[in-house]
Amino acid sequence: MPNSNCIRTLIADDESLARKRLRELVQHDTEIEIVAECANGSETLTALRRFRPDLVFLDIQMPGLDGISLMEAISQEWSPMIIFVTAYEQYAIKAFDLQALDYLLKPFDRARFTQALQRAKERSQARQEREVNKQILELLTEIKEKPRYLDRLVIKNNDRVIIVKIDEINWIEAEGNYVRIHYGKQSALIRETLSRLASQLDPHKFPRIHRSRLVNIERIQELHPWSHRDYRILLADGTELTLSRNYREPLSQLLGKL
Repeated sequence: MPNSNCIRTLIADDESLARKRLRELVQHDTEIEIVAECANGSETLTALRRFRPDLVFLDIQMPGLDGISLMEAISQEWSPMIIFVTAYEQYAIKAFDLQALDYLLKPFDRARFTQALQRAKERSQARQEREVNKQILELLTEIKEKPRYLDRLVIKNNDRVIIVKIDEINWIEAEGNYVRIHYGKQSALIRETLSRLASQLDPHKFPRIHRSRLVNIERIQELHPWSHRDYRILLADGTELTLSRNYREPLSQLLGKL
């Protein structure tokens, strides 16, 4: 099974012996996975777009598209690490203009190859670290920007402590410096102001229907016009509540026009 942490590598050279030597130089390296070998420019372009390798050992002079033209062709799509492998030193300046990672001039020895490969590994590690850091920053930004609402309440009742899931609450009403939580067929007081508790609940799930009441929108079963543009709200458990005209429009936007 391929290692997802391996450097996915493509070898492109029109000489079979050159491809074989490159393959042998990396075959025991557990950090390298060869995804394709190509013998000409058109094969290489197809393989580049199909496999999108991390690293390419690329001969400059090949039938069809040469290595320089290949890199120019894909430069707008993505940027793999390129180690040019060639017998022609006159292309070096152009190669580095294309931001090649290294330029191996044939014939090269194992030490020179190892040096080039090590640069590729260091660049790959830096890319991975940047990607991880980017993902962490995106996650932190999402957490920071996304409000965190309560998912349960802790209610102390004499010598008992009751845990009530927010989704189990039917409605909430203010009683002085306390709020009464109605859940199931029960109710309980907690020492909290309605405004402070409301700020800790998702307003799309617990809209205010009166200056002293919040309702679980999932518990609303029916709405009936009443007087002076007020409505009567019938909950699933049969409870009737008043929807004040001042809170009609926000609830209307959540439920659909009334």
